[in-house]
Amino acid sequence: MDSLLSQIDSLGRFVTKNVEYTLRVLLMVYLSVRATVLDQAQGFRQIVGVISAQIYFTGWQALPLVTVLALGTGGVLILQSLSNLTLLGGTQMIGNFLLVMVLREAGPLLVALVVIARSGTAVASELGNMRANREIEALESMGINPLSFIVFPRVIGGVISVLCLAFYFNFMALIGGFVITRLIQDMSFAFYSDSLMRAFAKEDVLIFLLKNGFSGMIIFVVCCYQGLSVKKSPHEVPQVTTQAVVNSIIFVVMFNLIVTALFYINQLRSLGVV
Repeated sequence: MDSLLSQIDSLGRFVTKNVEYTLRVLLMVYLSVRATVLDQAQGFRQIVGVISAQIYFTGWQALPLVTVLALGTGGVLILQSLSNLTLLGGTQMIGNFLLVMVLREAGPLLVALVVIARSGTAVASELGNMRANREIEALESMGINPLSFIVFPRVIGGVISVLCLAFYFNFMALIGGFVITRLIQDMSFAFYSDSLMRAFAKEDVLIFLLKNGFSGMIIFVVCCYQGLSVKKSPHEVPQVTTQAVVNSIIFVVMFNLIVTALFYINQLRSLGVV
């Protein structure tokens, strides 16, 4: 009995801790937006400059890595699909397979992992060092709210970058899939594109915007929060950076899982299965 109560108590503390953490992160989102709207200490040009720098680092500089990853992913998925669909005589289903695997599932997750590894760690360590070096206090002494000058532009730039990278990833993955298909089965581009267009639905646009937009926001909000949680010592920076990576991955995977589950439950409900 005592063991059961101890496990329930541990579970309760775990749930309470994570709910409290989520609420604090959401509160920072609200405060950063509110500070940007109300704070006039810095102009629109300065905020746009920070957003542009974040897009350049997160989006533009990540293109070579995303290109290789997308082409490899598209090639591997098409090889797996052809080996199974050819045996079943269903090569016309190749568009449905690629759309589900690339656009809905693999694309958002792989792009998010790349952004976390490159930009999430950089943002968390940068803000952590700024906090440890008292640069945040210097901004506050000048009347500049760090949430409007540091957090908000990075979140907006991150969301834009993730959406653009995800679109580029999907395009390159589908191109890579066609190249492999052409080499193996001599499939025409007209048949390949027609298969993709027939499989494409308006729900795919919503899933693309929802998964990638919120993933970008989750990554940069969590990383900014962890970076600003540094107290005084620079020795805390590696710890908060690691925690930012772990929390970002957990939140992104859970969000993608929830969106996917809700989408397919809705699909089954429309078919009358559920």
